[in-house]
Amino acid sequence: MFLGDYIDRGPDSAGVVRYLMELQSRRGERLVALKGNHEAVVLDVCDGVCPADLWLSQGGDATLRSYRAARAQDLPETVLNWFRSLPLSYDDGRHFFVHAGVNPQLPLEAQDERDLIWIREPFLSARRDYGRLIVHGHTPLETGEPDFRANRLNLDTGAVFGGPLTAALFADGRTEPVRFIQAG
Repeated sequence: MFLGDYIDRGPDSAGVVRYLMELQSRRGERLVALKGNHEAVVLDVCDGVCPADLWLSQGGDATLRSYRAARAQDLPETVLNWFRSLPLSYDDGRHFFVHAGVNPQLPLEAQDERDLIWIREPFLSARRDYGRLIVHGHTPLETGEPDFRANRLNLDTGAVFGGPLTAALFADGRTEPVRFIQAG
């Protein structure tokens, strides 16, 4: 399970995307890569919904350099199609995996795309029991440690700012993570 934002942060967005696409082609449905706000923004730029300047200011320039492209529309069609195919969430019955979070005022099945990839508040401070553990990223934690609460788990430990990259290991039949793995 990957929670999105594969591009715009770091010098090798092309390598990250290529790796994930190859891994997904080998693993099939066993590997789920979710759409993050960075993938959504580049698609909005390509579709003329968002100005390119916004994307470029948020790391899009690094993605263009990585692909040796002049503009978002010059990214490989296979990559843009892959971004379009990425799901916004994944529900395994115990966990609801999503890039940013959920709107605590709506049932999980009625969530809005924008909230799933952009929300911070009121989600981060909500104490609502969703009937699932919401596993998300999107909001970097300055501590470098995951934020595990009764209703949610934030795995964004600020790798973009020099913090570690964090993964959670889950076991069948358990909701809480068995352990965390960090690199960096």
